Amino acid sequence: MLPSYNSGKTSPRTSRLRWRWGIIAVAAVLVVYVVAAGHQHPKVQEFVSGASSYFDYSQSRPELTGTSGKPVSSDPQLWASRADQVKEAFKHALDGYLRYADLQDELQPLTGGKINNFNGWSTTLLDSMSTMWLMDLKDDFEAALPVVANLSFATTDKYVPFFETTIRCLGGLLSAYALSGEPMLLARADDLGQALLPVFDTPSGLPMYGVNPSSGATKTGWAYNALWSELTSCQLEYKYLAHLTGRTDYFDKSNYVMELMRDEAASKDGLYATGWSIEKGTSSNQIYSVGAFADSGYEYFLKQYLLTGKSEEKIKDMYLKSIRTIINELFYLSPTRNLLYVTDVSQKEKPSYKLEHLSCFLAGLLALGAHTLDLPDSDAQMHRWAAQGLAHTCYITYADSVTGLGPDEVQFNLPQPENGNILEITSGRWVEAVDKWMKEGSPGGVPPGLVMAKPVKDGEKDYAPRSRRYHLRPETVESFYILWRTTGDESWREKGWELFQAINKHARTEYGFASVNDVTDKTAPKLNEMPSYFLAETLKYLYLLFTDEEIIPLDEWVFNTEAHPLPVFKWHGWEKTAYSIP
Repeated sequence: MLPSYNSGKTSPRTSRLRWRWGIIAVAAVLVVYVVAAGHQHPKVQEFVSGASSYFDYSQSRPELTGTSGKPVSSDPQLWASRADQVKEAFKHALDGYLRYADLQDELQPLTGGKINNFNGWSTTLLDSMSTMWLMDLKDDFEAALPVVANLSFATTDKYVPFFETTIRCLGGLLSAYALSGEPMLLARADDLGQALLPVFDTPSGLPMYGVNPSSGATKTGWAYNALWSELTSCQLEYKYLAHLTGRTDYFDKSNYVMELMRDEAASKDGLYATGWSIEKGTSSNQIYSVGAFADSGYEYFLKQYLLTGKSEEKIKDMYLKSIRTIINELFYLSPTRNLLYVTDVSQKEKPSYKLEHLSCFLAGLLALGAHTLDLPDSDAQMHRWAAQGLAHTCYITYADSVTGLGPDEVQFNLPQPENGNILEITSGRWVEAVDKWMKEGSPGGVPPGLVMAKPVKDGEKDYAPRSRRYHLRPETVESFYILWRTTGDESWREKGWELFQAINKHARTEYGFASVNDVTDKTAPKLNEMPSYFLAETLKYLYLLFTDEEIIPLDEWVFNTEAHPLPVFKWHGWEKTAYSIP
């Protein structure tokens, strides 16, 4: 059942669902089970080669304190209590969705309303199931099964977005199957995987924005024709599904995108333009970013390699090439507090000096790569530096705010001019600052961007908000979780606790949790939206961050970009032959 956490009573909606679908679900499970069974940039190399001889961050960490200045606690009972509070928040959000959203896509948390803003397939429920399992909410998980068994992945009046449906719904089904072993979930994932496949039927082989699962018709959805992040963020789900079902088209169609991206002409030293032409299979702009239009593409380079048992070396090489150039070209320092941030550039020459909240995922990705890849010590050290500096900057954007919540985008101040000549503005590039630091020689010192600057509530902040909204996003706490697990540094947990307290204080409503319209306003005006990823990602990462037990070992599981864990697997011999995997 799906009880209210506070009352302990079963919701009326759940009671009806259980009786209504219970018998049907048994038959559905049997049917779908049968169906399933049948089927370096030179500059980076120059300075990183000697980095570890100058500074070993593990031997000279900043003092482990929160913004209050109090030492970080490692008390297991305290952290267990904090994990329970996150679990209660999840139950509040889930119960509100089940009671008031009538199993539509998302809850409207200010009015207790509902909205089908994706495809009407109970997106929040599908997105929440892996979190239910990890939080040991087995009654909730089991009550969701008959709903999933009776979903119809067909529609005649709308196109479903391929990217969002893949990461939220397909990823959610596959993860729930991997965690629970429930065969019906695999069968439904297979149904959905096939329903989405027509998006790849294009002249270039790049997937379209949306598909009508009933007719197979497809359409584009963006001015650029396609976004790079959406083209390159289906491989985890489809390769795992190929491995489970033996359907070669799942692998062939999704991996062809990787083959195209491996072409040297497709990138600029490993950076990929944010806009693409599906008709031509080429880039359509000269903007390079790790933000909204590119983020998960770089993420899936590394995670494909890890998920498939480190067997696809060419994809690992793509990841490392991209990261070297990202560090070299996109990492900058703020002029006042030397905050390390990642920005975007136009034609690889003109930085915008803005930081998106979405880009904060990169800190966790860098930490994960340094932890899981067999890198030279100096390269791994450089990746860890970038991860720690960027994650702290993302934290600072929260801690600087009167609400304790971070804005969706910030605009950093321009670097200061030298010699009074406005034309001689220093680039502010981190690579140049570290290069200078190393040449000067600072044994035992902290490289630029790694001095953990204190929050500033009033006064010079190095930046101004571009978008004051907080959309309940997970990227910052995601990075905190990975950094804590890979370094053992408890201060990341304390930072996460500060963020959760702010969320619980300012985003909680009678019906669930709401995005905040202005984090710089102490009254925290809210928006009538509760994205499904808040339950799938934000609360899941916070729960894992506060849980001492490593429920999902990072060397055995890989999180997709929606925080759905998938188990690492090895390709069978026939698969290696069929897919030309060395």
